[in-house]
Amino acid sequence: MTQIILLDGGMGQELIHRAGDRPTPLWSTQVMIDHPGLVAEVHRDFAAAGATVATTNTYAIHRDRFVGTDVEGQFQTLMDRALTEARNSKAPVIAGSIGPLVASYRPDLHPDPATAIPLYTEVAGLLAPSCDLLICETVASLDHARSVLAGAAIAGKPVWLSITVDDRDGTKLRSGEPVAGILPIAAGQAAAVLVNCSAPEVIPAALAILSQGTLPYGAYANGFQRITEEFLQSRPTVADLQTRHDFTPATYADHVMAWVDAGATIVGGCCEVSPAHIAEIARCLTASGHTLTRP
Repeated sequence: MTQIILLDGGMGQELIHRAGDRPTPLWSTQVMIDHPGLVAEVHRDFAAAGATVATTNTYAIHRDRFVGTDVEGQFQTLMDRALTEARNSKAPVIAGSIGPLVASYRPDLHPDPATAIPLYTEVAGLLAPSCDLLICETVASLDHARSVLAGAAIAGKPVWLSITVDDRDGTKLRSGEPVAGILPIAAGQAAAVLVNCSAPEVIPAALAILSQGTLPYGAYANGFQRITEEFLQSRPTVADLQTRHDFTPATYADHVMAWVDAGATIVGGCCEVSPAHIAEIARCLTASGHTLTRP
């Protein structure tokens, strides 16, 4: 059968649930500050469940996201802390997460290339020494893709590009642009192309398009009911989002196995995907004769 890279699940939401604290706009970064060692614990639990890659808790660590907060000026310190937590987990493969500037799901707010590329370059440069690869996550527009790939190129490490698609139409990015537009951008710059933080039901349509390219492809969905209008406002918290009632490990694993049947070789989970979900995916993959492998 096929060799499958199994990513971990949703670090941010897993931290929120374990900490039990009221969510803040700093999301998983705040939990990391308030609960030292918890990030490493989550990394270890995902690995024990079968994940072959640990994704760093750096998605929301950007200078622009800290402006006007209590941690403004602590960008370097928090980046170092997240990387230390990943190293302390003893994960065999570490993927450095680069999330969107400004906000998730808001391509209209993404900075122009002249502003964005230097910021992404700085993040990539800090991640590279501690990571085996970089994963540019929740990419919502073609301009976002171009800028983050340009910034990540400095790292000298494999770069995975992961897009987020419309929750009603998997052929479109959240910007409304066609997913097909990602293929020429990723070619020659990315080592793989993925879909993340989208409804699992729309991912097959996106994968059908990504399969037309030459790169390995895959997906890791979220378990939110929908991205609400409240969450799209300034400085939201995840309290504005609700988990789906049907998002059991078995149900999600069924989605993932369908993606693998469609040719995906990199799968895992995003927000609301727990170690229990990853364990069920690992069980289903191995029961079907697939081999879990590292990048």
